[in-house]
Amino acid sequence: MNKVLVSLLLTLGLTGLSHAAGDATAGQSKVAVCGACHGADGNSAAPNFPKLAGQGERYLLKQLMDIKAGTAAGAAPGVGRKVVQMTGQLDSLSEQDLADISAYFASQTMSVGAADPALVERGAALFRGGKLEEGMPSCIGCHSPDGAGNAIAGFPKLGGQHATYVAKQLTDFREGNRTNDGDTMIMRGIAEKLSNKDIEAVSSYIQGLH
Repeated sequence: MNKVLVSLLLTLGLTGLSHAAGDATAGQSKVAVCGACHGADGNSAAPNFPKLAGQGERYLLKQLMDIKAGTAAGAAPGVGRKVVQMTGQLDSLSEQDLADISAYFASQTMSVGAADPALVERGAALFRGGKLEEGMPSCIGCHSPDGAGNAIAGFPKLGGQHATYVAKQLTDFREGNRTNDGDTMIMRGIAEKLSNKDIEAVSSYIQGLH
C-alpha cells in the first residue's frame, strides 16, 4: 500500500482500528456531570462550551479519548488534546463509558443559532469556496454543504455550533495550541490561512448553518 493511500485512510479514519460500541441508553445515565457545561441533551447554553448534541459518534469518542489522554496527570506535551476545563473529568471513565456517552449525545438533536447578517456573505464564501488562491480548500468537502459533517469518516458536524467555540478552535489550530488533527495537519493547514476577520465570519456563518 503506497504512502498516499495510507495517508488518505488515516485522514478518513478508515484504518480498521476498532473501538467499543456505544450504547446511547447506557450513556444517558453517565452524562450528569457533562450536563453542567454542555447541557443535559448536549445543547450548551454557554457559547464557550461546545454543543455535543447530534455530533458524530466516531468524532465524539475520538475527542473524549484524546482529551482524557491530554489531561491525564503527567501527560507529555503534544499528547492528546489539552482542555483545561476537562482536567480530571474523564479520569475515572473507561473507553466503554466514553463510547456510551458519545452514543447518547450523538442521538440528540443539535439546536441551531443565528448568523450575524453582516458576516454571512464573507462567511459563506469561505465555507463554500475556501481561499483557493492561497491553497485553502472549502469546508464543504469534509463538513458537507449544510455543515452536517461526515459521521462515518469522523469529520465533525459544524452547523449550529456556537460561533465563540468555533472561533476559539480555529484560532487554536492556527496558533498550534490544538494539534489533535493528526499527522496530516488538515485543520492546522487550513486555519493558518485564516485571518481574525475570516475566522469571525466563518464561525458566525457556521452558527446559523443548517
